[in-house]
This record gives sequence, C-alpha cells and structure tokens, in this order.
Amino acid sequence: MVSEVRTVTGRGIPLVGNDIDTDRIIPARFLRAVTFDGLGEQVFADDRAQRGGQHPFDLPHYQGAMVLVVNGNFGCGSSREHAPQAIAKWGIRAIVGESFAEIFFGNCVALGLPCVTADPSVTKHLQERLSANPQAQITVDLETMQVTCEGVVAPVAMGEGSRQMFVAGTWDACGQLVAQADQISATAARLPYVRWSVAS
Repeated sequence: MVSEVRTVTGRGIPLVGNDIDTDRIIPARFLRAVTFDGLGEQVFADDRAQRGGQHPFDLPHYQGAMVLVVNGNFGCGSSREHAPQAIAKWGIRAIVGESFAEIFFGNCVALGLPCVTADPSVTKHLQERLSANPQAQITVDLETMQVTCEGVVAPVAMGEGSRQMFVAGTWDACGQLVAQADQISATAARLPYVRWSVAS
C-alpha cells in the first residue's frame, strides 16, 4: 500500500502565536487515550474554553479546514504523539509554519502529516488572508515546494529526506510492513536463528 502525499489543497485555518506547546495542543488529561479516537474533539481544549467559542478551531467558518498556518516553534514541549494525532483527527492534512519542534515534526511525519516551513512574512501574510477570507483555498505542494493562496505563491521548505518519504509514500512504516507481510515471513523463515510462526 502506497500512501503518497504530494499536494494538500483545502481551506486554511490561521493560528497566531509562537511557542504553542503540546500541552496546549492536547492537555495532559487526554493522554489516557489508547486508540486516539475522539482526540480531534479535544484539540486545544483549554485554549478553546478560555476563548469562549472564539478560538479558530471553534469558529463555524473554519470548520472543515485542512491546512493549519502557525508561527514559530510550534509543537514544543513534551514529545506526546497525541498532539499531532489530535490535529490530524480534527481534519488537518498539512501545516505551514515558521518553525516546528523537532520531535513534533517527527511525529507528524509518522502520521503522514506534512509540516513545511516558510518565512515569517509569508506565514503572517497567509494568516491575514485566511482571516479576511476563511473560504480561501490554500495549497501545499511538496513537489514544487510552494504554498499558494489567492494568488500568493511562496517557497516552503522541508528536509529532503522527509519530503521524499511523503512524495514516494514511504512515510508509513507500519503500512509498508503490513503490505509486505508475505515477504517478511518468507525472509524470517530462511533465517537459521529465528523460529517463525504465525498465530492462527
């Protein structure tokens, strides 16, 4: 099974602020989830409660948005995988930001959620566009490494190794193992020091 991610196009949602950490993305009390089901409903739970329905993730005109536009050091703090899981379960399929915490970025890659960086002037401009017109379409193109929105075309960046994993569909390590289960079984059976059996 190949899960290529080459472009993501949809409406965008602006989330302004630097150093938004994983505890704000998904508070610790929700970490008891094992399957990650329902986490999307709790993303930014405390921030949303404090904003009384005025948080971008609560506003009706941003519902269904697929591209999140953030600022610097997004996803800092703890290494909890629940943070990108909650963002993805809400419906986000790509994130554009000034910079990302390294572990958060790695967890996003493992989920097939591309995070690309852009110049602060670009993210600010995109956030302003999306605030002025919540229906605007934004495209993140991992082949041309550009973001486009309402006539704005700007370069974005991502490490080449991660980019290749997305465009080739090799980011999904578990999916690759499942898809190649027969070959893995055959290889293991040939190894003299491995006793291989499949539970019935």
